[in-house]
Amino acid sequence: MDRSSEDSFLAALAEGGYQVGELACLMHPGGVRVDDLEHPIALARTAELLKKDRVIIFEAALAVGQLFIRVDILVKDGEYIDLIEVKAKSYSAKEDGDFRGKHGLLKPSFLPYLRDVAFQRYVAQQALPSARVRTFLMLADKDQKASVSGLNQQFRVTRDDGRLRVGVAAGTDLNSLGVPLLTKVSVDSQVDEILAGTLLVGPGKELPFHEAVATFAMSYSQDSPLAPIPTPACSSCQFKGNGWPRPGERRSGFHECWSESFGWEEQDFAEGSVLDIWAFTGKAKLMDQGVLKLSKVTPQDIGFDGEKPDENGMTRKHRQWYVCRRDWPGGGDFFFDREGFELASASWQYPLHFIDFETSAVAIPFVKGRRPYETTAFQFSHHVMNADGSVVHKTQWLNATPGVDPNYPFIRALMRALELDEGTIFRWATHENSVLNRIRQQLLEDAEPPADKDALLAFIESITERNGTGKEKVLGPRNMVDLCQVAERYFFHPSTKGSNSLKKVLPALMQSSATLKMLYGSETYGRNGSSLNLEEPIAWWREDSGSVIDPYRLLPPVFDDLSQEEVDALAEGASDELREGGAAMAAYARLQFENLPNRQRQAIEKALLRYCELDTLAMVMAFQAWTGWTRR
Repeated sequence: MDRSSEDSFLAALAEGGYQVGELACLMHPGGVRVDDLEHPIALARTAELLKKDRVIIFEAALAVGQLFIRVDILVKDGEYIDLIEVKAKSYSAKEDGDFRGKHGLLKPSFLPYLRDVAFQRYVAQQALPSARVRTFLMLADKDQKASVSGLNQQFRVTRDDGRLRVGVAAGTDLNSLGVPLLTKVSVDSQVDEILAGTLLVGPGKELPFHEAVATFAMSYSQDSPLAPIPTPACSSCQFKGNGWPRPGERRSGFHECWSESFGWEEQDFAEGSVLDIWAFTGKAKLMDQGVLKLSKVTPQDIGFDGEKPDENGMTRKHRQWYVCRRDWPGGGDFFFDREGFELASASWQYPLHFIDFETSAVAIPFVKGRRPYETTAFQFSHHVMNADGSVVHKTQWLNATPGVDPNYPFIRALMRALELDEGTIFRWATHENSVLNRIRQQLLEDAEPPADKDALLAFIESITERNGTGKEKVLGPRNMVDLCQVAERYFFHPSTKGSNSLKKVLPALMQSSATLKMLYGSETYGRNGSSLNLEEPIAWWREDSGSVIDPYRLLPPVFDDLSQEEVDALAEGASDELREGGAAMAAYARLQFENLPNRQRQAIEKALLRYCELDTLAMVMAFQAWTGWTRR
């Protein structure tokens, strides 16, 4: 079961892969596209084009023996063949340089791309022995600012008979692009190093690059799997099922690999592995020592001193140890530090405001003066709790109009929603604070700032924290409170495996809190106009086979033309931001770049509003569960 194969459309659209690829082609005018899917036809067309002395080919096909490649952009100029691999990844010459870290090793974040183009050169040199092959990566240049506005909407996406196509607006050519937003970086020295090095082909078995490739090719052609190489990366395996596969379910590659490597059976997996230890960097060392199960981990293995949480709550080591053992104070099914929470909440002022943002990072900026992949804030939700405990979904905002940069209107709407009182504002994790600071930086750098620039800056600075001139933090007088930090210090439930993601914490709270069962066990939420999106009241607390249903599963899907599996697969192998807000980012990208019927566009926008409403309601629920335990 490959969970990432189903999300190629959504993930590439959300991260800008299609637009970047088409922009790269525009930067090479006169190119010929070889888009034939059948390998023999694509190879024949490429071979015919390569008879020319000078030619540019998009998706060129080359093969030698059992090896086959498609080159994003191939440029032939006499005896020279340039292989250009285009990636929707940002690059800064000042920060990323030659793709090496401080010890001279190739950076892990770029290594897969470098190995990709190395393999392409390996095949091309054999397929075209008389050519002098050079290699390049073409990446989004985050040091460069767009010099024209409206470029973002020049690339529209359509799907025809299952194939995706990018249509370029009429009149869009190299001259209209302005300052190049993609940069072409030579990687010949890095490729030389990879080709002269080795690759792992089995546990403890390394082979020279060419031998490793031959081994991989034979294994593939004979459908004979190589011996697995378990590592900490197995925790995010794209072939990982939700548990030990039952008859009729799709196979789980993760379970097969660990069963083959360690002889594990269903009960072994049920006990949990070191892969489950939250935010722990020593997993590889433990695996090398043969410590695989949580039951075998000792406090010394994770550097835990055995002390109970103090007045500041749990440390990261506490949480890591509690994943391994149910050794928290008081025992019980979970741990809640009532005194710590009371101390943390003593200064909070009613009415309480709970906010959540949905953002994207478009590859090609909306307006001039912006860099590739700058933050775009297109939505927020805002719940309010009054001193009497009443809760209302007070405000929401969404702007997904194609081609419109929403950032400044977003800040104005948020300011109007929060400026009516001095109540405490809550966020979950660092995202909202980071987004506001990025928009602050955009305001400071904008060559043509809005007339209300000073007011917007003052508002952002009043509710955020940021780095000062030294190492000190500058805190706004109404700096937002991070409820994720509250959860990390004062609440632990084994079902979260130490994670503080709201989408992990909420189901754990729903399972454990009598307060939430009382408040949401009947169809009360949404009555008397308390919801801005639900047409009918809803009971968020529902059971199925003895377990409380994740509230997010009670909402209709964001996309009515895509399966839930496709949406869930967005999280596999994606960036951190895409992993947390993948459905919203993908929805925004579809609203921007697909020519959707009005009915479908409105349905997606309504779904976005419902999901963001639940995000802030989930924060309210966390607060209600914790205060319920405190009162008890």
